[in-house]
Amino acid sequence: MGRKLKKTVVLIGMMGAGKSAVGNALSRILGAPFVDSDEEIERAANMSVAEVFKRDGEPFFRARESEVLLRLLSGPPCILSTGGGAFLAEANRKAIAEKGVAVWLKADLELLWNRVRHKTTRPLLKTADPKGTLTALLAAREPVYAEAAVTVQARSEYSVEDMAGKVIEALQSHGEVMGK
Repeated sequence: MGRKLKKTVVLIGMMGAGKSAVGNALSRILGAPFVDSDEEIERAANMSVAEVFKRDGEPFFRARESEVLLRLLSGPPCILSTGGGAFLAEANRKAIAEKGVAVWLKADLELLWNRVRHKTTRPLLKTADPKGTLTALLAAREPVYAEAAVTVQARSEYSVEDMAGKVIEALQSHGEVMGK
């Protein structure tokens, strides 16, 4: 595409919104590195996110997530996929706004549920009513996600490449992210 990132593109949204898949596609299209903050946490902890949640609890995990996010935002511009709860912390939102651009991959409940219902790697959904939990998480998080600088609506008929194209279009409209 011949464009260079001037800022880190931080993909935010619910589990199942497509942050990792779309992030990888953006990386290929734009020739920018792709980093998944959950993978960085797993590498540092030498255990899965689910194991960190189980052993140390969500507050401990969120603190490590913030540390990793700040480190990654201080590095060279990249495509950064975050965990679904990363954008909820005000300090994280401020850091992202200062050093990058938040892109909300907005997906409706049914699309999210269809993507996550058979996964066993989602610690927040290990409840008696996982769809109810997902519904409550979505309702609680959407107002915060709406603070993102850019929003791209996911649709079930979009391929990963379609979504990546929609994100690029939105970033070009937003400005200040990609240069020559």
